[in-house]
Amino acid sequence: MSDVTLRELEWSDLTTLAALEQQLFADDAWSEQTWWAELAGRPRRDYVVAIADGSVVGYAGLDVTGDVADVMTVATAPTQQRKGIGRLLLDHLVRRAAAHGCEALLLEVRADNDAARNLYERNGFEVISVRRRYYQPGDVDALVMRRLLTEGDR
Repeated sequence: MSDVTLRELEWSDLTTLAALEQQLFADDAWSEQTWWAELAGRPRRDYVVAIADGSVVGYAGLDVTGDVADVMTVATAPTQQRKGIGRLLLDHLVRRAAAHGCEALLLEVRADNDAARNLYERNGFEVISVRRRYYQPGDVDALVMRRLLTEGDR
């Protein structure tokens, strides 16, 4: 994975991200307008993209509020999954949240997304609550997960 680098999300990335969202999350995809609104939320919103061979292959973002940060999204292009990019992005979010002085990092994930759940659990996240039938259509539960941050996360 040495050929993957991370950089701050730029306005010029938004069309690419909206297209990736459609591939990855058809029913819940963020539009280009949603991405514009997210970037307008800086500095509270903090996004990064993963680049390989000059192309965006993943992205991730935080919402930082006080001593808790929320993972807004972590995504990897379909052709790049299972190559460690999601872990690289998640590790980056953990470090960013810790650098902001946060004590905990929260996220929510579809209960039927085994790959994401496994990634989060391997990285110290624990289920703290369930939002029943949260994702529609499909009546899929959302699992709210938390990782307590330590000095070692900086």
